Amino acid sequence: MSEQKIAFYTGPAGGWGALRSVTNTLLHQDIPVKGARTLLSANQPDGFDCPGCAWPDRNHASTFEFCENGVKAVAAEATARRAGPELFARHTVSELAAQSDFWLEDQGRLTHPMVYDAASDRYRPIEWDAAFALIARHLNALPDPNQAIFYTSGRASNEAAFLYQLFVREYGTNNFPDCSNMCHEPSGSGMYPQIGVGKGTVTLEDFEQADAIFIFGQNPGTNHPRMLGELRAASRRGARIVSFNPLRERGLERFQDPQDKLEMATLGSTPISTHYFQLRGGGDLAAVKGMMKRLLERHEAGEQGVLDQDFMAAHTIGFEALAEDLRAESWDLIVEEAGLTREQIETAADVYAGARNAIVCWGMGITQHRHSVATIQMLVNLLLLRGNIGRPGAGACPVRGHSNVQGDRTMGIWEKPPARLLDRLQQVFGFEPPRAPGVDTVEAIRLMLAGRGKVFFALGGNFAAATPDTYETWKALRQCDLTVHVTTKLNRSHVVHGREALILPCLGRTEIDMQAAGPQGVTVEDSMSMVHISMGINPPASEHLLSEPAIVARLAAATLGARSRTPWLWMVEDYARIRDKIEAVFDDFKDFNARIAVPGGFRLRNPASEREWNTASGRAAFFTHAVPRDTPVHRARRAMREQRRDTIVFTLLTTRSHDQYNTTIYGMDDRYRGVYGQRRVVFIHAEDLRALGLRDGEQVDIHTVWDDGQERRADGFRLVAYDIPRGCLAAYYPETNPLVPLSATAIAAGTPTSKSIPVVLTPHESAA
Repeated sequence: MSEQKIAFYTGPAGGWGALRSVTNTLLHQDIPVKGARTLLSANQPDGFDCPGCAWPDRNHASTFEFCENGVKAVAAEATARRAGPELFARHTVSELAAQSDFWLEDQGRLTHPMVYDAASDRYRPIEWDAAFALIARHLNALPDPNQAIFYTSGRASNEAAFLYQLFVREYGTNNFPDCSNMCHEPSGSGMYPQIGVGKGTVTLEDFEQADAIFIFGQNPGTNHPRMLGELRAASRRGARIVSFNPLRERGLERFQDPQDKLEMATLGSTPISTHYFQLRGGGDLAAVKGMMKRLLERHEAGEQGVLDQDFMAAHTIGFEALAEDLRAESWDLIVEEAGLTREQIETAADVYAGARNAIVCWGMGITQHRHSVATIQMLVNLLLLRGNIGRPGAGACPVRGHSNVQGDRTMGIWEKPPARLLDRLQQVFGFEPPRAPGVDTVEAIRLMLAGRGKVFFALGGNFAAATPDTYETWKALRQCDLTVHVTTKLNRSHVVHGREALILPCLGRTEIDMQAAGPQGVTVEDSMSMVHISMGINPPASEHLLSEPAIVARLAAATLGARSRTPWLWMVEDYARIRDKIEAVFDDFKDFNARIAVPGGFRLRNPASEREWNTASGRAAFFTHAVPRDTPVHRARRAMREQRRDTIVFTLLTTRSHDQYNTTIYGMDDRYRGVYGQRRVVFIHAEDLRALGLRDGEQVDIHTVWDDGQERRADGFRLVAYDIPRGCLAAYYPETNPLVPLSATAIAAGTPTSKSIPVVLTPHESAA
């Protein structure tokens, strides 16, 4: 582990630092040769899809189709380290629970199915058949199928996800909380009623034709590093790149391409953002509304071509209501809430107006606010004003996280399934699916807390660490009769368990999946609706591992028995059979097996990108939204003023370090932000430090000031002076997840509001 220090990084994203990181990662996992060989098959036509992010592959045109953080994900899976029965024999679960998240996952690949033994407080090995029988006994004993909860990670393949939703619906519930509920749920919730699809409308080829790319609430340098290649190419050909983000992020400033020999040799780099606007946390809606107000003012002043009136007349409804709302909106309010000057907002609008084709991208910096859905609809409004949906070089680009999170939703992992999906399942498989909506992630936690969620089954992920209100979530899981986790490595969720508990180890994406018909491939869908096959190349980490599709099929057979007519075990003998069933249920997957045989796969149809609007009106819709003025942060600050207290209420934004992907901690460094050997840090503006009478490097405790009156706190964080707007703080999750209550969710989406947490800082108690 690195020495604990703060040493601010001055270089570009990528470059030699990325190459050193790759080398160190492979050495840390004891796979310098195997790891290098494995990486050559990452994102290749005859190889495996990276288990990291969902950024698309460029038709496999490059020998190297991986990035620094993709290497960390691949190496963590291909590691030589093993977490076998001997690890659990050495440690009680209580002892494991005292270890850090990094330590738990760093033990290596799980090798055997394990069952919790309460008498010894240890996990012990169990045979697969006995494990399935245990789960089936619990599920079949429930008086109501809705007392079971089935969570899904975004790394599950299409084949696994399809079988999973089929089994669970045949069992009798739509309780499908998934990782979408915690990240991009507002994207779908906002876009569906507006343009008729909940996915992005662009392809990689559109990035080659865009004159301007607008990036909101996203840090591609850490979260989607391969996106930097597209931004670099756009920058070098003269496209404007406009970034809105509270923190200065190195990947949005400069990038040194490790595959460019000249750039590496000369230590050169390519500027990324032509304009960088550090708005206030949660100020995006106000900023976008200001941009639209500027466009309308220019249009009404008589400028030609500022708005695409022909497009709006032919394809949209609601413009007049939007225009009236924009005219009435106060520039003073827009400026105050955005945290930008009017000149800055107008400059961004003018760049947009001057672009023939524009793309708008956004990440979780947009989706994890109370008003996330409204903000996304305003971003789409901005695109519609100039006809920037449904033509080359233009469109909406929500950038998803995990590598198949979008595919899981396509396959039916959704607690609110559309009737057409349920009808088709009934036609193809001959059973009546449940019609009542199930629970999302936050609702699932509440269900368990209320004692009405008895069995929790997770197909991947790290539910105990990823979710909000950490200690309430842990309490909920511990109240279950049974918790089950399908996983490749040990994590926090396995030591926060029910009365009975199972850990079921599965094959990783990099490993050969041998079934009766031979080696099998699985399919995934990326952020731009491209579906392609993934074939593992490495021998399994243990002979006792099963694939996710096999685990689901065997569980379904054990649970449903003779009452199911679905040929579960027959389907997993050859995954082409699963894909035939997917084709029978989903029209967009016609000729599925033939189409994935083409290198690079195929793109699912996106009606909005063809200007076909599957909305209630048959047109794209403009939506109006007020600038938020009554968020929990606003209310907390008003309360302090009314009480005549000078306590500063900050907006805390949770974020990832560069050595992290979601809840997986690969190391303790955050190179681009200059943090080494530690994670309990909080980034703060230097002037706010002075206003608090504190110094850079001091220890503080973070206290929340939510409306419910319940104090939540996270203690012992080191203050780090940083380039962030005044009144805003940033800190890593999952360490700060305890600060987000279950009640703090996005309107109309249910996503935790982890990017707008009202907090105050006090000197660390042990240091006081």
